[in-house]
Amino acid sequence: MADAAPAPAPAPAPVPAYAVARLRDVAMGPEIADYLRRIDATLEPFGGRFLVHGGPVDRLEGGWEGETVVIAFPDAAAAHAWYGSPAYREILPLRLRNAECEAAIVQGVAAGYRAADLLEG
Repeated sequence: MADAAPAPAPAPAPVPAYAVARLRDVAMGPEIADYLRRIDATLEPFGGRFLVHGGPVDRLEGGWEGETVVIAFPDAAAAHAWYGSPAYREILPLRLRNAECEAAIVQGVAAGYRAADLLEG
């Protein structure tokens, strides 16, 4: 009787990713209002959801000017697909014309991650 082939290793769980932005000098006018009304619909197809959308900041160290926005996605591919999607690219100029901002997509860590894991990598 032949030995059964070993079971394949399970695929690693997707690692979440986050779109993070810091906005300053937001001109709250009709274009920003339009952007806010439309952004949620651009997130839904990519599993995106707001974790932080402005609100008070309890500054602990250094300067921290402006509003912070954090949007969670299932993985980096979904975050990049959202940012490059026609629906989001259509409304992006509404924000860019009305606020100074920095934005980035950052990859999260797997469940169970510990800071010391960085030393092993």
